[in-house]
Amino acid sequence: MEYYANAGKSVTIQACGGRTFARHAIRTHFVRVGESYVDLVETYVKPLWRPGDIVSVSEKVIALCQGRIVTEAEVKPGLWAKLLSRFVHQTQAGPGMGLPVKMQFAINTCGLKRVIQAALCAGLDKLRGVHGTFYDMLGPEVRGLDGFFGRDIPEYAHMGVRIPSHPVQVCDEVYEKTGVAMVIVDANDLDVEMLGKCTKLQNWSNAALLSLISDNPAGQDRQLTPFILIREVPGDGPAGMGA
Repeated sequence: MEYYANAGKSVTIQACGGRTFARHAIRTHFVRVGESYVDLVETYVKPLWRPGDIVSVSEKVIALCQGRIVTEAEVKPGLWAKLLSRFVHQTQAGPGMGLPVKMQFAINTCGLKRVIQAALCAGLDKLRGVHGTFYDMLGPEVRGLDGFFGRDIPEYAHMGVRIPSHPVQVCDEVYEKTGVAMVIVDANDLDVEMLGKCTKLQNWSNAALLSLISDNPAGQDRQLTPFILIREVPGDGPAGMGA
C-alpha cells in the first residue's frame, strides 16, 4: 500500500516502547449531516483494512453523521456571551469561546451562573500559570464544540458541531458490521483526546492509542482525511514514507 501523509505530517511514528507504526490518511468526500458512518467505513476504510490495523476517526465526522449540530440561528448571543467572550485568549487551534455564539452555547448548556463561576476561576488560575480551567469545569460538551468558524472550512461558518453521542457504542457497531477496530478522537495541533474506542481494543490503554496519533496526522484544516489507518511496520518502514 502506498501510504499518504498530509503536508507537514510524517507517515511513521515511534510509539509504544519504540515500535514503528505507519499512518495512512484516508481521503473522503466532504461528509454531510445525516450520512452513515458505517457506509463511510465500508467505502473508504474497509478496502485497505488488514487484521491488526487500528483506525482513528475524527469526532466531527461521527457527530455530523449523528446529526449532532447546532445552527447559528438556534444560538443567539446575548449580553453576557458577548461580554465574557472578550476575555478569552485565542490559541492557534482557533478562537474557541472567544466567539460569542460559542459562549452562548456554553451558557445554554451549563447555565449562566456556572459559566461565570468557571470564567472567574479560569482567570485566577491563569495568573498562576494554569490553563484549561474553564473547559474542565464546564465539561466535554462545551470543550468539544467545533464549528462556527469558517476560515478553513466555510461550511462550518454558521454551524456548530457537538461531540458524538455514545462514542463507544459507535465503535462497537462499526466493528460488528465491518470488522474494523476504531477509535474516535477529538484532535487538533495542540492536543488529542480519546472519546471512545471499540471493545476489541480494550487491551490498549488510551495513552498508547493516543501516542500513535499524537501529532494529529489527520491535519487541522480542510484535508478531508478524517480516517487514519494505523499499521505496525517492521524494520525500514513502509513504502511511500514521507510527508
